[in-house]
Amino acid sequence: MHISQDLISGSLCPITAAVSGLFLAGAAWAAYRSVEKPHALRFAAVSALVFAAQMMNFPISGGTSGHLVGGVLASALLGVPFGVLALALVVSIQALVFADGGLTVLGANVLNMAVIGAGLGGLLRLWLLKTLPASGTRFWIAAALASWASVMLAALACSVELALDGVLPLQQVVPAMLGVHALIGVGEALITCAALALFDRPAVIGAVPASRRFVAPTLAALLIALCLSPFASALPDGLEAVMAQYQLLHEAAPLFVTPLADYQVAGVSSEMLSTGLAGLIGVVLTFLAAGALALPLTLTRARTA
Repeated sequence: MHISQDLISGSLCPITAAVSGLFLAGAAWAAYRSVEKPHALRFAAVSALVFAAQMMNFPISGGTSGHLVGGVLASALLGVPFGVLALALVVSIQALVFADGGLTVLGANVLNMAVIGAGLGGLLRLWLLKTLPASGTRFWIAAALASWASVMLAALACSVELALDGVLPLQQVVPAMLGVHALIGVGEALITCAALALFDRPAVIGAVPASRRFVAPTLAALLIALCLSPFASALPDGLEAVMAQYQLLHEAAPLFVTPLADYQVAGVSSEMLSTGLAGLIGVVLTFLAAGALALPLTLTRARTA
């Protein structure tokens, strides 16, 4: 769902950047003030896992693919403020290092995937947990519904941004985007529930010290990036498919050159090996950057405990 830099421009870019910046500042403050904080290594591992999972496009109907956004997953594993920051970091690294989404539209992509996907989606999950009837399936229903809704809300926000910039009329872009992302949202819900079953089971979490709860998601991120990402679907994602439908899909020249553009390592002839190596570099880079970001936010644990 990454908006490319050729789709929106003008005053909308600084506006979305300013709005995203305000929400990120609020998320950082809420994370700093939070009583329950994830371990810095856990935050780094989940961020790296989301980065790797977003590389795994899965095919849906009509020659289109989708990929995990991961907002509700990150918020469920880390808490909503930290989930927002994790998604913002992932989207920023994708734009700056892998030329995925573009620098000028970074504010819009952070708004759609981090603020709405992780923030609003994470809050919706918490609300559902409180309001749904008590049952053994409430946890999974809340996660699935919030995950699906987070994709739809992000797609709606993307549609509004495209309409405001004059790319497509609202009455055309909204049905097209929501139609294709309704199916992608199903994949989001299934993947989120599967990941929560692996990394958030109370029996497992309770038996593992907090300082070691980063191991499993880190290993999963490395496995996905290095071994599975070369087999991701090459079909256009939901946004690309909609733009192609209206003959608006075209590549714009990047603002700067990066050796890892399009998740390929320059100089590596094998495309599959190049993708795997780029994914591996991305996971390590995301892990290190996320750890550095989380450290000052989580050091207050000992002082507030």
